[in-house]
Order: sequence, then C-alpha cells, then structure tokens
Amino acid sequence: MERTCMTFLREWFYSANRKPLVIRGARQVGKTWIVRYLAHSLGKKLIEINLEKKPKLASVFSSNEPRIIIQKLQGAFETSIDPLKCILFIDEIQEVPELFSKLRWFAEDMPELPVIAAGSLLEFVLGQESLTIPVGRVSYMYLEPLSFEEFLLAQEKHELISQIKEFNWENLSEFTHDKLIAHFKEYVIVGGMPAAVASWSKKQSISGVSQIHHDIMHTYRDDFGKYNQRMPSARLTEVVTAVPKNLGKKFVYTNVNSEVRIPIIKEALELLCQAKLCHQVKASSSNGVPLAAELLTHYLKVILLDVGLSSADLGLSLAELESIEELDLINKGGIAEQVVGQLLRTINPFYQEPALYYWLNTDKNASAEIDYVVQHGSKVIPIEVKAGTTGTLKSLHHFMSIKGLPLAVRINSAFPQVFDMNLKDTLGNQVKYQLLSIPFYLIGELHRLIEMHFKSG
Repeated sequence: MERTCMTFLREWFYSANRKPLVIRGARQVGKTWIVRYLAHSLGKKLIEINLEKKPKLASVFSSNEPRIIIQKLQGAFETSIDPLKCILFIDEIQEVPELFSKLRWFAEDMPELPVIAAGSLLEFVLGQESLTIPVGRVSYMYLEPLSFEEFLLAQEKHELISQIKEFNWENLSEFTHDKLIAHFKEYVIVGGMPAAVASWSKKQSISGVSQIHHDIMHTYRDDFGKYNQRMPSARLTEVVTAVPKNLGKKFVYTNVNSEVRIPIIKEALELLCQAKLCHQVKASSSNGVPLAAELLTHYLKVILLDVGLSSADLGLSLAELESIEELDLINKGGIAEQVVGQLLRTINPFYQEPALYYWLNTDKNASAEIDYVVQHGSKVIPIEVKAGTTGTLKSLHHFMSIKGLPLAVRINSAFPQVFDMNLKDTLGNQVKYQLLSIPFYLIGELHRLIEMHFKSG
C-alpha cells in the first residue's frame, strides 16, 4: 500500500541537509513497512536492526565513531555496507534509549549514510531526564493510521481520489458523492490500521477485519506489561476500554473506576496517550493562535487511535451502516467525532506533531460546545461535526457571535455546500459568517478549501 508519507520520506532522503530521521507512531501503524518500502523504491540496501528481537546488536554501537560502527555491522550482517548505497534502519530503538545520542555522530561524521530510527513506545523514553537527545541533529516524522484517501488508494480507487483532490465546489456529482459516502461508511468500520485495510482490500471480509482488530487490541494489551513499573495493567485496560464508550463527551476519571484514585486514572491515560493508543482533545479558549496557549486544563475529551478499533469495541457493523441513508452514528458513542478527530490528525505536515482542540462555554449553566477547533495559519477555524445530514448549530452560532470570526466549518454526510449565515443566536445577537459544509470524505482537503475560500474573498 502506497502511503502519502512516502513523498515526505523521499524529500528527506534527497535533502541536501539530511539528518537522521526518527519516526514516531503507535505500534502497527506501518513504521517498519514504510522504511522497507522506501529502501525498495529507491533501490537501496536496507540494513535493518530490530532491537526488540535482537537486543545484543546494540553492542555494535558502543563506539561514537560511525565508521567503526559500520565495520562492526558489516561483521554482524556478513555484508558490505556502502553509505551511498544503503539505508541504516534502527527499529524499536526505545529498547536501548542511549542509542539516541549516537544519532548525532552520524549527522556530523557520516551524513552520506541515511539513518532512520523508529519505535512504538518512543515517548516513554524521550521524556527521560537522563536521556541525551541530539537536538538539531535529528528530524522527526509522525505517522498515523491510514487516512481516508489512503484507504481508497489501497483499493485502487484512483478516480475517486482524483475527485477528492480536484474538488472545487462545482465539479462533484450526486452520484460520486453517494459513492464516496458509501466508501466512508466502510472506513468507519475497517478503520486505518494497515493490516485491517490490507485484509479488507483483498478479501472484503468484515469477519476477517474484526479478527484483525481484536488481535491488534490483544497486542496492545500485551504491551501493557512493559508499563508495569509505572502502572498496573488492570488500570490501563480500564482506561482503554472506557475511551470508546465516552467518545464525544468530557472524559471523567471517576467514570473509569470510581474505586481508584483520580491521579492513578489520570496517569494511566497519560501513559496510553504517550504510547499513542489514545489521543487527548484539549479544551482551548480559542481566542487566537496558538490554540495551546489558552488551555482549559480541567476539561478534556479523548479518542482512540483508530476508528475501526473503536467501532469494533462498540459493536458497530457495516450491515447496520449500510441499512441507513445517513451516517447516523450519534447513538453509537460519538463515532463521528472519533473519525473526524482521527482524520484531523493527518492533515498537517508529517514533521509536525498532531494535536486536537475543542471549545466549550465554561459559564455556569452554559452548554455550548464546538467539537473541534483548528488553526489555519493565523486564523482560528471552528468545526462542528454532525453525524447525519441535519442537526442544529446553536453552539456554533453562539461561538461565532462572541468570537466575531468570518468562517466556520461543518462536517457531515450531506452534499458539500457554502452557506451565508445571517441570523440571531440564542441571546438575540446578530451573527453573520460563512459556513463551509463539507462531507466526511473531504476532511483531508480541509486546509485547501479554507485557503480557497479566503483567496476568493
């Protein structure tokens, strides 16, 4: 499966000031595969070291001299290593954290050798005070599950991808819209984990996909044993089980287990987020950018790594989705917010760590809330998620009234359209703004469509 990150990786490879690249992402999102694919596509020999499977290979990095390290690797692999014809790949590098400091020597003394490191629990070690990170001498790439466009690409739906990429508010037919919504329903069930997408693309078997989802979750739970020094596995299991059941809601620690102290549940959630199995959606006052500058620390929502895993946990079936005209998932635990949040994490450059924000009115007895808020350049853009084609926008009207913003976005399953809003909010205030109403399948084009709107005046 071709991934959109391959363009980023090839640009990194050919960059004149290339540095060792560290790929960060959850287990089983495809980190190892894309490195192998990169080497194959470039015609380079891959020297792959998996420190989880073969921890003893860490000993070849005892020196700070890259040329000595390469000599030892040649002996260990019984092969010649030409820096101009090879890629060195250190997988599961978190197993030997001290190797991070070694990356700087490759950047300084052997820049002609492309070096890539990756790991599934990198965040656990990158935050250690004792770890020396070669700041300025490494680059980072953040890898998420497959986006919807990549889901289509895996099924060779090239014409549909072209329709998405070339969409300009005038060139889309109702027929194509319906086809894209049908495929998006599949994406809600299958999700973006590479193994699940590969299975679906080849066999179109939901039962096969379901088995893969359960296997992935079992693998993640098996990993919990690696957190044991910091947190009992039972607490982690309780939190990861609670997340799908609380999608779209404020995450309340006592709802996970009322008999466990809040600080313990909070730490368990933080560990799962470090492992990228869960993602926090942080509340922001949203008065300007950066959104992280005005966090409301007492408010938090959480989504799971992947919508397919969430749907499996909630028992949502493709047959059920296909039997309804709208993507009506409101009563299925906020799956619509899950999938939108997941896809919003894929729309920024690969070198930028994804983050999610939302807004809520913290005034007493107030209930207004905006599902997501994103930054577009220096602009704040609110996003309302509606599971079907309809739904009121009272919270959005109120937000636009008090913030005085010119543009908002609604994401639902309706045909794309631009609305000139001119009305009064619940307090009687006059509100004027433009609303870009886009279907779920256009989330990947969000920044382009917003930019198109501002350029058109």
